[in-house]
Amino acid sequence: MKFGQWLGLIALLAALVLLWNLRDALVLLFAAVVLAMALCTLVGAIRQRIGCPRPLALLLALLVVVLVVVVVATAVIPPFVEQFRELLLQVPQAWEELLKLLRQTLQGASRMLYGQTDGSLDWLKSSLGIPRTLPPDLLDRIGGGAIGLVGVAGNLGTGLVQTLFVVAVSLMVAAQPDAYREVVLLLCPSFYRRRLRQVVVACGTALSSWMVGVLISSVCVGLLAAIGLSLLGIKLVAANALLAGLLNIIPNVGPTLSTIFPMSVALLDAPWKAVAVLLVYILVQNLESYVITPSVMHHQLRLLPGLTLTAQLIFTVVFGPLGLLLALPLAVCLQVILREVLIRDILDPWKRERRLT
Repeated sequence: MKFGQWLGLIALLAALVLLWNLRDALVLLFAAVVLAMALCTLVGAIRQRIGCPRPLALLLALLVVVLVVVVVATAVIPPFVEQFRELLLQVPQAWEELLKLLRQTLQGASRMLYGQTDGSLDWLKSSLGIPRTLPPDLLDRIGGGAIGLVGVAGNLGTGLVQTLFVVAVSLMVAAQPDAYREVVLLLCPSFYRRRLRQVVVACGTALSSWMVGVLISSVCVGLLAAIGLSLLGIKLVAANALLAGLLNIIPNVGPTLSTIFPMSVALLDAPWKAVAVLLVYILVQNLESYVITPSVMHHQLRLLPGLTLTAQLIFTVVFGPLGLLLALPLAVCLQVILREVLIRDILDPWKRERRLT
């Protein structure tokens, strides 16, 4: 290799190391882009409806967002917080009830196997018990918990600053999306800018379609969960239904987490209701996977389940919890980039050239 090639390789490696060290800032920047795309989608819908200029449409979109936030903050969040607090209080009680049922089941199994409870299964039953004495290192644990609370407070402050950054950047991008897109295009060679502009537009269209589809799907899941829990007579329907809709944004992991709280509430009422709640949530998720999502995304970008799960694992390991939330929009953009750049622009022409030779 010549000196210029070595220099280019070193510069490439240095750029990769720099991007790796800046991965937290990059994922925040991508979150701002996703939020800006949501605003741009709303702006486009407003302009299509009333045909107003873009600045006025952006102002109306911000007013709509502020109105929705105010309504949610005043009418939805207070009862949700109250019901969610009750949910958190009932989860330990439900766990104790579950342990009690398991101990009773083990006692019944011991009687069936040995004719009496001769202690053959005591080792397993004792592992399901609840300690009656306080641990000797309780004070040390309390001190460690206090230090942990200080760390949590610092993390909350950092999270607030990051949220303000994301909101500020998203508003700037939503105000002038074309200008920021052209700045990004200037970073690539001039011969590829026209093609890259098409790829960026395709990514934006895919993101907008995905966000609209996820919004419709989450609303339907929340409504179906509310109907099912109401028919079963489960308490705290509003909190559980809202959790089901919100956690539906995180595929695979979210629906599983959303079943914990309603099953805990149902277990305190009657064990069979917990099983019924699980069946209801399985039915709702099957309806969402095979009926609702294909209906709202029949002409939009589809992600394979294996690709979705892989993206969640990789982005969570690389970017942390925020990567789990942004795994789907990142996967949407990566799928468009791989299809347009790698396959159509690199592999397909190379394949044609190989045939000609």
